[in-house]
Amino acid sequence: MTRMRRTVTGAALVATLVPLALAAPEALGGTAAHAATAATTAEPGTVVQEGGRLTVPAGEEGAVTLRFTATLPAGVTGKVSGALHLPDQLDGEAGGGEVSDRALVSTCAVDGVAYGACPWKFPFNDMGFPFDPPSLTLPSVPAATTLAYAVTLDADETALRLGSPDTKRDLDARVELKDGTGAVVAQGTVQLSFVPGTPRASERGTLHARDRSGVLWRYEGTSLTTRPFERRKKVGGGWQAYTVITPLGKPNAAGGGALVARDRSGVLWYYGGTGNPDAPFKPRVRIGGGWNQYTALTGDSVGGLVARDASGVLWHYETKHGGGGNFYGRVKVGGGWNAYNRMTTLSGPNGALARDAAGALWKYDVPQIAPGPPFTRKQLVGTGWNRYDALVGTGELGRDQNSDLVARDASGNLWLHQGERLDEPRWNPTLYPSATRSLIGGGWNTYDLLI
Repeated sequence: MTRMRRTVTGAALVATLVPLALAAPEALGGTAAHAATAATTAEPGTVVQEGGRLTVPAGEEGAVTLRFTATLPAGVTGKVSGALHLPDQLDGEAGGGEVSDRALVSTCAVDGVAYGACPWKFPFNDMGFPFDPPSLTLPSVPAATTLAYAVTLDADETALRLGSPDTKRDLDARVELKDGTGAVVAQGTVQLSFVPGTPRASERGTLHARDRSGVLWRYEGTSLTTRPFERRKKVGGGWQAYTVITPLGKPNAAGGGALVARDRSGVLWYYGGTGNPDAPFKPRVRIGGGWNQYTALTGDSVGGLVARDASGVLWHYETKHGGGGNFYGRVKVGGGWNAYNRMTTLSGPNGALARDAAGALWKYDVPQIAPGPPFTRKQLVGTGWNRYDALVGTGELGRDQNSDLVARDASGNLWLHQGERLDEPRWNPTLYPSATRSLIGGGWNTYDLLI
């Protein structure tokens, strides 16, 4: 069987084994005495999970508790060590590369005794073959008739890449305990189900809106598609000085991302991200003049900029290493781009969307090899998109790790079109905005610009 290698960025899962004696019974869903009672009915040499399959939200919700009890055969003495093995599979549909060595972090306690850190091992990060499954090393403890473990699991959204999409992220993890000779003295299965949770703020999308008095407002994503945005925050006034404002890369709810803005004299200004959502932009820095030769400016979704001139030629300004509004000299992409009356980019390397005069929406992917042209592989998304007067790629507003699109109609209603990822071709899956939409709310025609 071919094994997949994917990256879980950041600390995808934090697991903590907590002392049973120190945790409130209601926090653990039971007591050590309850565990011991349950163990009296268990066969020697078995590991039994309490409470059935455990649902683990993969996000910022906090920890949930996994509890299991091992019943040892008579005559086992000395130290007992063990491990919890995840299935030897990764979700190839979720994207990414190798799994970080710190994707899972744990500390351990058994029968109320704390044992400190319990290391996770991801053998598929090693270059050798074959790969062993990811595993958590349990502490070496004195043998007893029963050993009660409590494990709190705190997972972020990247933990959804563990497991198979065919089983809806249901994992049957194997617990195995050994005596000092290496003989297996107890084993069994614990069942986990990873479900989408609230993504980190740095993964959640953000929308900016300028009102008709020139005040810029910020709407941070919640990850709930039924209520996509938090209450608006005021960024500041004076933004009516600009004829164009566009992101370089997508701003996020953590205060990341940058903007460029062109004033009426054609000077382009750069607003770097601060990482502070309450004051998301640094003081502006002048990039240079002459930018009023362009009829449209938008980001290229990976930190660069594309600009369309009056004759319909699209030019690409690739960002220099380190960003900061520094670009290499422009490179011609091609002509015919005046066929479009709206363009927006999708966060990350997901390309751009362009709407033509007939209302057809087109998707341009980002090539997999850089440097090169900013977009490739034009494909039709659908028709009827001329019912909107604004289209904005916002980053992720849900919990599926896909960039989403919001669109405003002539009545001022704002609609959410969630991103859908097609699997073909597998080497470069394409993200599209869904034709299905949900209403965010009305009154958005108070703004003269959405970005």
